[in-house]
Amino acid sequence: MRIVVALSGGVDSAVAAALLQRQGHDVVGVTLRLVDLSAQGLGASRCCSPADVVHAREVGRRLGIPHYVLDFEDVFRREVLDPFVSSYLAGETPLPCARCNSRLKFGRLLELAPMFGATALASGHYARVVHGPDGTPELHRARARDKDQSYFLFELAVEQLTRLVLPLAELGKPEVRRIAADLGLANADRPESQEVCFVPAGGSYVDVLDKLAPDRLPGGGEIVDSGGAVLGRHAGFHRYTVGQRRGLGVAAGDRLYVTSLDAARNRVTVGRTGETLRTRLVLRDVNWLGEPGVRALSAAVQIRSRHAPAPAEVVLTGGGGATVSFTTPVPSPACGQAAVVYAGDRVLGGGWIAATG
Repeated sequence: MRIVVALSGGVDSAVAAALLQRQGHDVVGVTLRLVDLSAQGLGASRCCSPADVVHAREVGRRLGIPHYVLDFEDVFRREVLDPFVSSYLAGETPLPCARCNSRLKFGRLLELAPMFGATALASGHYARVVHGPDGTPELHRARARDKDQSYFLFELAVEQLTRLVLPLAELGKPEVRRIAADLGLANADRPESQEVCFVPAGGSYVDVLDKLAPDRLPGGGEIVDSGGAVLGRHAGFHRYTVGQRRGLGVAAGDRLYVTSLDAARNRVTVGRTGETLRTRLVLRDVNWLGEPGVRALSAAVQIRSRHAPAPAEVVLTGGGGATVSFTTPVPSPACGQAAVVYAGDRVLGGGWIAATG
């Protein structure tokens, strides 16, 4: 079987390609050129810089597989970058990686796989596709829970899972690095980045907003407590995220956190630990991968990529909406982030947080 591998400059996708080749598959490496922000005065992104393309090309040469580069910049700007900017300027905390996965890597690229004579798409993501009793593919957590990326894949459709191959499903990062070293891959020890991929090294998302939307930035405003008392000033609410503790610019006897952002009033509200807790979420654009026809269920819901899932009652409200009621309050859920529903290791679905309470 011929399989297209989404080949980045990182070690994970390189090892994924090598493992498929060992299994006897005909492998084609494809690197996506997503965005070049140098014209805006920003440095090279982490995901598709010229160096990444060189690394990917070297992997293709080392493995002896064809390698292609596709220019996805226009669709990336439209589907990921522009919504990222708009979401932050609306007072949300966006999750661009999930949008990129569903719309580009496992969306547009999967659609183009037949152009390469391939019937499936593979990536270096840490997650599993498990076939249920009736043969329907299910999305599950990776065996290595510390590397699990299923949270970022919740928007994938069943049809996409049917043609998705995840070679790293059973592996941990140390084993992946060992395989890369055994293959003599130059990126075997390449350090990982925890920042959004298109944010330049040494920069932050604020740098991207400052360059891409200078005429839309909010300017200075008030930092207030939950009662509305002014505690200080900020240089733009877009510089803050819900749950943030450091760099608030105000002094208090107790530790303070950002509890909400008000784009309309250009206000940042801060409060103590207890004021960050929420028990209810309203979700939009829900993608359901669980049993059809389900309207309410008990499950575990994860509200950030590094948060532990929490017990909750989930009600699908129709029209792509849902409500989540947690058994115990959870800290700092943020509008714009994803809430992903799990039954054990299985992803039942998820949606985007539209409101909290």
